[in-house]
Amino acid sequence: MSDKKKPTPEQKKYQKLAKNIEPKRPVFRNVILAFLVGGFICVIGQALTMMYMKVFDFTKETAGNPTVATLVLISVILTSLGVYDKMAQWAGAGTAVPVTGFANSMCSAALEHRSEGLVLGVGGNMFKLAGSVIVFGTVAAFFVGICQLIFGTPGGH
Repeated sequence: MSDKKKPTPEQKKYQKLAKNIEPKRPVFRNVILAFLVGGFICVIGQALTMMYMKVFDFTKETAGNPTVATLVLISVILTSLGVYDKMAQWAGAGTAVPVTGFANSMCSAALEHRSEGLVLGVGGNMFKLAGSVIVFGTVAAFFVGICQLIFGTPGGH
């Protein structure tokens, strides 16, 4: 038994009208843009990793942390200048998936609520998003660790 009510004739008429008026989404274009922009952000990340390895003598394993920090810094600067949001409107999900999208979300929340004060405005609203990401990331890491413990690690460690 469904809890959903059947739409009234007026609601059905409105839904039909809205469907006819709603602009069609260019799905293929959006997918291509997301792929290209997300890929370009990853290419920048790879270039940063290689730069840290060549210029600063990092290893492949240790170059990841400064690469992520640099990408986050670039994202925060571009968000503060209003550039990242314009790029995200144009490119869609391609800017949301990499770590830069997370940094953009946190910076946007901080900028939006700065008039409410540092603790309740910036801190309180910025970490609404970060808190859920950290919790789900930690839970996912826990389950991956359990699976790794049960099934072993590749390479025979």
